[in-house]
Parts: sequence; C-alpha cells; structure tokens
Amino acid sequence: MRSIWNGSISFGLVSIPIKMYSATEDRRLDLDMLDKHDNARIRYKRVNEETGKEVAWKDIVKGFKKDDAYVVLEKDDFEKANMKKSKTIDIEEFVDEEEVSDLLFKSPYFLEPQKEGGKSYNLLRDALKKTGKLGVATFVMRQKENLSLIGVYKNVLVLHVIRFAEEIRDPADLKLSDTKVSKKEVEMALSLIENYTETFKLDKYKDVYNKQLMKIIDNKSSGKKTKTTKIDNTPTPAKDLMAKLKASLEKKKKKAKAS
Repeated sequence: MRSIWNGSISFGLVSIPIKMYSATEDRRLDLDMLDKHDNARIRYKRVNEETGKEVAWKDIVKGFKKDDAYVVLEKDDFEKANMKKSKTIDIEEFVDEEEVSDLLFKSPYFLEPQKEGGKSYNLLRDALKKTGKLGVATFVMRQKENLSLIGVYKNVLVLHVIRFAEEIRDPADLKLSDTKVSKKEVEMALSLIENYTETFKLDKYKDVYNKQLMKIIDNKSSGKKTKTTKIDNTPTPAKDLMAKLKASLEKKKKKAKAS
C-alpha cells in the first residue's frame, strides 16, 4: 500500500508520527466511455477557456475569484492557512462509540506508526480498545479540513473521516406517513426481527454485482443472451401487512428447521 498522508496524531502532549493509508478499495469494473456510433473512446481534455488550447497539468494552478479577478493560490498558501492541521491529527476530545450516528461516516483510513512512534501508538490503541471510546480529531488533507473519529479495527488504529453538521440535510422536509401501526403488528415485526437476528459476519456478504455484470459482458462478447429475472416490488397494502408479517415469520421458521 502507498501512504496518502504523513504526519502525526496528538492527544494531550503525546505526539505519534504516523502514515495514513486508504482502508478501502473501489470494486467497480473499469468501464470506458465510448461514442455509440463507432465505439471510439471518449477523452477529457483540460482546455483554456480563452484560447481553446489544451493545458498541461504542470501549468494548472488553483484560484479563487474575488470581484472580477482571480487570486492564485500556491501550495505553500494552503499549508499556511493552518500549518498545524496540515501536519497533525489533533485529538480534541473522546466520545462513546454509541453517541455517533452512522450517517456521519464517510471514509476509513488505516494509521501506521512511523519510526519511534510504536510505543505511543500502541498506548493509544490499547487505551481506546479498553475504554470503547473514539477520539474526535480535525486535520487538513487535500486542501480540505476534515472532521474525524479515531478508533480501533483488528488491532490497528483507524481514522474515520466524518461529516460536519452542516453537511447533513434536515430530514424535516421529507413527507412521512402518519398512518398508525397496531400493537399486534409491532409485536409481529419484533418477532420477525428476532428470528432474523444473527451474529454479524462480514465475510458472509460478497459483492456479486460485479461478477454478474462480468457474466453479461462475457455473454455479449460471445453472442449469448442473458436471461432476466422479474422482481416483484409491489408495495404491501396496509390491510395485508399482518398477513405478510405472519407469512415471513413462517418462511423463516421453515428455513431454520430445514437447516
């Protein structure tokens, strides 16, 4: 793996030099965009708006439009904005894991200790494991300030970039139904959930979409047709809700007996 950010974690007066690595990878098939008339590949070009000529990456800078002109920003300017946050993941407080909504999580990153950081890295990791706490930290990466949580996964410190409050839309605008649910229906739903409850095992779940898409690609390349399966997504009418819950519960119980 190649590190994408080097710096340090700090909590209190303790500083831990670390390297950051992306903890996930994109599993999507690498598809090219083509012109449907001749299957020629579509290319993007960085073009000067005034001259119409292509611009090389080395000649591209970033700027902010102020009044009628641009203020060009150099690499040093981004670091000067907050030198500490560009080099340090500063843990400002610790919180309980259950206090954090899943809605906030965006991207996970593995943290690896650099030379001389091993003992302090292990200290923070073991303390987080024992307390079940997460460290709340801020830092700057790719010219953007990030809010993050630091926890432990498989004995490794993991930094989760999370969303700021202003990035979460207000759900009050959603049109929700005010239809009442009966006590029996709730009890039946609870029973169904209980029967479907199992210990979570990540390895049990596989990404099958890419495999199926690849099969379609292979079939098309060899002139074969792929059979389609009709999916019934008919909404369950309110009057049939109890019957559907009972049928679901019976189906689960029969499956459990068979296994």
